[in-house]
Amino acid sequence: MASHLVVRACPPFRVPGQHTAPPAAELERDALRFLDPPELERARAMMPVPRQDFLAARVAQRRFAAELLGVRAQDLTVRYSCPRCGSGPRVTHGRPGYELDGAPAPLLLSLSRAAGWTLLAAVAEPGPGQRLGVDAEDPRRLDFDGFDAVALTPAEYRALAPLQGSALLRERARLWARKEAFLKMTGEGLGRPPETLDVLDRAGVRDLASAESGLPDGLAAAVALG
Repeated sequence: MASHLVVRACPPFRVPGQHTAPPAAELERDALRFLDPPELERARAMMPVPRQDFLAARVAQRRFAAELLGVRAQDLTVRYSCPRCGSGPRVTHGRPGYELDGAPAPLLLSLSRAAGWTLLAAVAEPGPGQRLGVDAEDPRRLDFDGFDAVALTPAEYRALAPLQGSALLRERARLWARKEAFLKMTGEGLGRPPETLDVLDRAGVRDLASAESGLPDGLAAAVALG
């Protein structure tokens, strides 16, 4: 199996006026069938809407991984890793991964959610030390005062200074997606202040156009691979 990046977008669980998404009962059945007890335990603590979003994303991720590995989704055991919490069967956050037959599955994974959409990225048979991060952002979430001060480097701030309105929000979302993707790849997350990370021309991170990501044009997305 050659090592290459695969990206897939999954539409929102709830689509008003359409019937492309499974009913809630079907989602619950899939979750009970495919997800591990710690994931289900985490979901039970959530309110109904976040719970459905969480379950839909986790089921989609597991099916995606199983498809790329050529195995059944129920043959995988979730193994997340977190810089603070470590890894193990009880960890359900951080960098996603799976075990297959008791050994780490040869697959890098990253997941992001925005505006109800789930964006998945994977590299099968990754090289030694290879890392992956993906992120999707809704520009509407970034329409608040103070964003530039806490999120942008001086160079990024100067690049955005001439912009206004929707153009400003789109560029904020593009840069924020690049930052999140890069920090997921390195494992630092927001433990590293985002205003110290310049992503205007950073090697290893690039934008994902909607034609590649499968997301609507209104959302921004980026991937980091290194």
